[in-house]
Amino acid sequence: MPDSCAGALPATLAGWLNLLETRHGAAIHLGLARVAQVRAALGPDPEAVVITVGGTNGKGSTCAMLEAILRAEGYRVGCYTSPHLLRYNERVRLDGVEVGDEALVAAFAAVEAVRGDVPLTYFEHGTLAAWQVFRTAQPDVIILEVGLGGRLDAVNVIDADCAIVSGVAMDHMDYLGDTREAIGFEKAGIYRAGRPAVCGDPQPPASLVEHAAAIGAELWVSGRDFGFGGDRQQWGYWRFEAPPAQGALVKRAGLAYPALRGVNQLLNAAAVLTALDTLRARIPVSMQAIRQGLMWVELPGRFHVLPGQPAVVLDVAHNPQAAGVLAENLSNMGFHPETWAVFGMLADKDVEGVVARMAARVGRWLPCSLPGPRGLAAEALAERLCAAGVECGAIGDCFASPAAAFAHARESAAGNDRIVVFGSFLTVADVLAAMQSRRSSMH
Repeated sequence: MPDSCAGALPATLAGWLNLLETRHGAAIHLGLARVAQVRAALGPDPEAVVITVGGTNGKGSTCAMLEAILRAEGYRVGCYTSPHLLRYNERVRLDGVEVGDEALVAAFAAVEAVRGDVPLTYFEHGTLAAWQVFRTAQPDVIILEVGLGGRLDAVNVIDADCAIVSGVAMDHMDYLGDTREAIGFEKAGIYRAGRPAVCGDPQPPASLVEHAAAIGAELWVSGRDFGFGGDRQQWGYWRFEAPPAQGALVKRAGLAYPALRGVNQLLNAAAVLTALDTLRARIPVSMQAIRQGLMWVELPGRFHVLPGQPAVVLDVAHNPQAAGVLAENLSNMGFHPETWAVFGMLADKDVEGVVARMAARVGRWLPCSLPGPRGLAAEALAERLCAAGVECGAIGDCFASPAAAFAHARESAAGNDRIVVFGSFLTVADVLAAMQSRRSSMH
């Protein structure tokens, strides 16, 4: 009997999320057997093309571009991503629209009805609920973003028709291993035998390449089998007919830059076009849809530059590689006399590595506390900033929340300064929520 039978099931989305947060002892419980058992009990899979996206950084941007291009072509698209910024509904979209509370509640209940005594984590139950939403809606294409790693992530219980690994860097070492080779093997676990496997990392770990070869996946590697080039106005894409670097060269020129800002987005866009090309027999996509999709694509919190003065940049960068990309993007923005950093991180992240990548771009650091057991207190974060070599005079007061630090930055910064909010999804989410609340109170 399900352990919830002692009482009525929640009638609201908030009730379900509260139940799932408190039910399972571990937030992360890697493994596929339990999820596979419940997924089979849900019933037949939808008749859709499935694209799975993994990688250390760039997963969200890759999913957003795939979704925008496929929708521009007229396909019905389901998309499952994580984590969310403001609302859980952001994680499950149909045709670009967040799925409503009623449909999510029904999906959570459907999973509960078949799971029996099988324990599921918050993420596992949510992944299966998203799958149930897609089973009901029957879209043409389903895009699934890996939560953590790949090989043992709940999303990997679904066999992808094409899988993309956007890149491999150091993160979640407690679960995935402490070398790029170990992490690369875990990411490559989403690849499938005889199916297209795209790697957007131009320097993939040998473990990823070897695993793809061992299972007989069709591996496309950025820089070897496909790539890009461009100038200030436009960019072009190229690929060989087949990997590794075989056959005629296929080119697409005169492409507009993606609406998502940042130097890394062409890496993601090229991987997206490669994945779509490998699936063209089932879901053909026109050049017009590619152009429209890249122009339409939106993704809050990824080098998200807000209009107005002082300039405000929101970025969920929370590991050294992402922080390095953010630093490079900031360097391309033009001159700002001072950059204020609203900075909050989780305790299990590489704080010193992130600070090292950003130190040259930040003049004033505003450390802030993040909630929850993994959240790092502002005072402890300030100590780690000092230990990382940041001059203590550049570190301002400590703040109880990102929103409080942001309010201070807005009051203190000059009009031609710049405010950067980064370090965690939680950091960006708190500032976005505060801005939304402020806008609502003004109307």
